[in-house]
Amino acid sequence: MTLESHTALTRRLSGASERGEAVANKAAAAAAPPERESERAATAAALAPSRGWVFTRRLGGNGIRGRLTVTRSAWVLAAAAAAAGGRVAGRPAPEALAAPDEEEEEEEEEEEAGEAAQLRAGRTAPPPPPHRGDRMKRGRKNSKPGSHLSDEAKIAESKKQKTIVEDSVKDFQKLDWGNLIPEIVLQVFQYLPLLDRARASQVCRKWNQVFHMPELWRCFEFELNQPATSYLKATHPELIKQIIKRHSKHLQYVSFKVDSSKESAEAACDILSQLVNCSLKTLGLISTARPSFMDLPKSHFISALTVVFVNSKSLSSLKIDDTPVDDPSLKVLVANNSDTLKLLKMSSCPHVSPAGILCVADQCHGLRELALNYHLLSDELLLALSSEKHVRLEHLRIDVVSENPGQTHFHSIEKSSWDAFIRHSPKVNLVMYFFLYEEEFDPFFRYEIPVTHLYFGRSVSKEVLGRVGMTCPRLVELVVCANGLRPLDEELIRIAERCKNLTAIGLGECEVSCSAFVEFVKMCGGRLSQLSIMEEVLIPDQKYSLEQIHWEVSKHLGRVWFPDMMPTW
Repeated sequence: MTLESHTALTRRLSGASERGEAVANKAAAAAAPPERESERAATAAALAPSRGWVFTRRLGGNGIRGRLTVTRSAWVLAAAAAAAGGRVAGRPAPEALAAPDEEEEEEEEEEEAGEAAQLRAGRTAPPPPPHRGDRMKRGRKNSKPGSHLSDEAKIAESKKQKTIVEDSVKDFQKLDWGNLIPEIVLQVFQYLPLLDRARASQVCRKWNQVFHMPELWRCFEFELNQPATSYLKATHPELIKQIIKRHSKHLQYVSFKVDSSKESAEAACDILSQLVNCSLKTLGLISTARPSFMDLPKSHFISALTVVFVNSKSLSSLKIDDTPVDDPSLKVLVANNSDTLKLLKMSSCPHVSPAGILCVADQCHGLRELALNYHLLSDELLLALSSEKHVRLEHLRIDVVSENPGQTHFHSIEKSSWDAFIRHSPKVNLVMYFFLYEEEFDPFFRYEIPVTHLYFGRSVSKEVLGRVGMTCPRLVELVVCANGLRPLDEELIRIAERCKNLTAIGLGECEVSCSAFVEFVKMCGGRLSQLSIMEEVLIPDQKYSLEQIHWEVSKHLGRVWFPDMMPTW
């Protein structure tokens, strides 16, 4: 190797913020005896560069061809290999490695480059003395030990550095990345994003084999977005083909995120219809914008979903909100997965009837979480969930939604049904979301109901909030997004008196006097873990101003509190 190629190689290695000696030390550390495995791993981790080292070369023996980029992930693998007992030929590992000073590195690089240029030009005389200003700026370098060496000593030192670098490169080339233990490579791959994992799989055949191990393909999220309708990234079509071809039988936890386009929903159905060899445990169909699954022909969607229901004999979690699922498809679900189904979320599914959801409750006795619309809730369903065969329900979410005021009829649930339900599942979280107009609240809160989490997404009247304080003793969380212009002082005090479990409250477009709010906080005390009140909600009065209420509320809460500028719920 000529001195010119040696200098170029030195620059390439130092471009990754480590000297040639550091590379040699790393290779030597990997060759340390087994009793120093922990030291080798720590040394390899300490030497991991912040940028990649790029070598353009041709390697044989492991099927590596072309351009190999050794990134931080590869250095992590090197550390793992050292810990596993991998070895390369080299010198004994040093006891301690100190990171070189960056300024010293830059100055030494300049010296080496100047020396190489002089030798190429055939000059052996010492370089001309630097300008006085340069000497002052580079006083640190001129004061280094050895700066007074003769030309022969410098040439000898340069040859010594050349030998060290050449030995280091040889040691590094002897690293057999393909012989790393597959379990170690698998552990590292599990922490890498999919794109980085795919790039690392091209290093050698063994890494490519690890890339296709079933453990890496049990959980996958298909992101189906059209460039014209979404700015979100999408799963590449070629990757989808490879997954279906090679890994469909390995999939267990699958979700689909689709945008508002019909094309994305159709693509999701096409993938579902091809999962004939899989046995899913969880499936989620998530619309990131407007529900696009509702734009599909019902028969097309049901056909694709039935493929999963039939082939998955151990489905435990199913999220199919805003989809055209119907009663017959739910019967197929129950027939194949009744023993394993624990979670079912199917809000806004207009083709499902109360009889369909009752079939699920009657046969899926292990169901622990259920989310549905209010029109599917019935006395029969509550009694089925309260039967002795059924496990205790942990979470029940009910969405009460009205699209057009006055056109939706809401039935009433008997108090005896609620009582039987609570006796069977005393610790259940009953979550109710109300998106109604003020005149549609008449059937609700007429008697005591066991709701724990209550959200009002639209304007709710002062009267309804007064009934909440009288009929919801189990209330834990309350969010009121909007109300009229009448202060809610009395209603808030009543809620604090009757709802002894209340720990979180959020108030949006409504009004509460500062005195009433302070009294409310004083009554609830430190149990209020979440207090999200918009600043415009609080109305100053004779007792408290907006500046004073901050300190008063903080005193009763036992922590610093400020009103919110933006809603946090």
